[in-house]
Amino acid sequence: MFGTVVVGVGIAGLARIRDLMNPMPSSPSEHLKLFGFVSRRSFGSINEAKQISLEDALRSKEIHAAFISTENKTHEETIRMFLEAGKHVLVEYPMALSAKAAHELWEMAEQKDKVLHVEHIELLTEEYKQLKKEVAGKDLVKGTLHFTGSVLDENKTGFPAFSGIARLTWLIDLFGDLTVTSATREMQKDKNYSRMTVHFQTANKKPLTWIEERGPGMRREKKINFCFTSGCLENFPQAPRSAVGLFMQDQNLFAKKLLGQVSKEELAAEKWRILRCLDLAEVIQQHCEQPEKICS
Repeated sequence: MFGTVVVGVGIAGLARIRDLMNPMPSSPSEHLKLFGFVSRRSFGSINEAKQISLEDALRSKEIHAAFISTENKTHEETIRMFLEAGKHVLVEYPMALSAKAAHELWEMAEQKDKVLHVEHIELLTEEYKQLKKEVAGKDLVKGTLHFTGSVLDENKTGFPAFSGIARLTWLIDLFGDLTVTSATREMQKDKNYSRMTVHFQTANKKPLTWIEERGPGMRREKKINFCFTSGCLENFPQAPRSAVGLFMQDQNLFAKKLLGQVSKEELAAEKWRILRCLDLAEVIQQHCEQPEKICS
């Protein structure tokens, strides 16, 4: 059994507490036992899970792994603390708000022989699994992924290339390695509006565009337009509803890693994808923050 603690009790943290307390029968998650949760706010207990201090969580010999569900800006520091304390770590994406920090943390986990698992539930949705099947084996001509959503507090969530890394992860997972050819950001501060536009090239020199657009009242939505030599895909394929929740699927994957049930090849591929996306996010931020690139 692996004793666990949940750090942060926002939407994701509450889902983690729920799933740790109600593991799927006969799943790897049955090897995880929740010892409590850490929060800056005072709760006492949530669904019979008791609140403990950060110091106790770091010090406890009964806690082997931390589930980090705090604000993006605190991920790096919190991961570092738990790795230094000799704990395994599951963290919600993005694992850090700089590529350098992400590489350092991964190196630290490997040196300490600890699992560092970054949640990317966007790859576990039935919608995405169907899309991946649809795209498999086709030759891309060009493509666009356009995301819209409500306003974020960037002091907490980081630059849009990091807070929106789920979209970048899709593109890398679907089309392989990418190179940033240009990236710009339009901001209308008086309207609290932001639009980041990134142009990539695939390894085969095919163009891909990622648009991340946020403003007050904007619906959370993804639109695709992927054109292949065989035709264009403009709508997501129909997908059945999964019987297993996304956080539970992710939790099972983390537990499998703790149990040594994930191959070295899979782990290496996942490490490359996560760090490559963070490298690209940083390149995008650098492009957008060049003075002549900003429209405000």
